Amino acid sequence: MKKDIHPEYREVLFHDISVDEYFVIPSTLKTDKTKEYEGKTYPYYTVEVSSASHPFYTGKQKIIDSGGRVQKFEERFGKKK
Repeated sequence: MKKDIHPEYREVLFHDISVDEYFVIPSTLKTDKTKEYEGKTYPYYTVEVSSASHPFYTGKQKIIDSGGRVQKFEERFGKKK
């Protein structure tokens, strides 16, 4: 590998502000903020959505069938067996 062309790979503290969860994940993200977490100082970055708050990962996702589209499709093309 060539020297001095790759970004610095280090542990970064991510803060999901919607559920107040913290994650320490290796990343090349550049940030000027730092924060102490569990006795160690990390580069710090806030996010609005993560796996801790996204409906798909939390199991709170809802499928909304507006106007019976699924039923219309099944009537039109038949339901696969």
